Amino acid sequence: MLATQNPIEQEGTYPLPEAQLDRFMFCLNVEYPSREEEIDIIEATTSDRSGEPEKKLGPRDIMGIQKIVRRLPVSRHVVSYATDLVRATRPREKDAPEFVREWLNWGAGPRAAQYLVLSAKARAIFDGRVNVSTNDIRNSAHSVLRHRMFTNFNADSEGITVEDVITKLLETVKEPDEKEYK
Repeated sequence: MLATQNPIEQEGTYPLPEAQLDRFMFCLNVEYPSREEEIDIIEATTSDRSGEPEKKLGPRDIMGIQKIVRRLPVSRHVVSYATDLVRATRPREKDAPEFVREWLNWGAGPRAAQYLVLSAKARAIFDGRVNVSTNDIRNSAHSVLRHRMFTNFNADSEGITVEDVITKLLETVKEPDEKEYK
């Protein structure tokens, strides 16, 4: 399922409760198009030009890709890293970094680690690799975590965003040591 949200206004749009937000795998920020893209959009939508959507994948294709993603093995080292990263978002966790305690009211739940691993697996497959790395986890972190963490007054008053917290977490949370490689 896809949903869009316009951050400018709330009239007619109601923010989802945190428990519902958590069910979305990703939260993507879509920036304005480039000048050339915008010209193409304007020309396409203000002319007589019509086009039909072209089918790229059918339901069976999508189900097949999902099955391949789930079958791709992932090392415990990578799963441990995803788990540690998510656990570090929780201000009440005993090992949470001090900045998390200072800036967050609420962190991510177990579903975030599940989605980090699934996203990392999909990234590896789409890159043509059969190995999933902690770099794949890091590359998925912003999209998977940004809607699962909630800043507090301290962060807001300092101009600290969830994006800032995720970036700092990626700099702070270390990969598990080699004993975790399996």
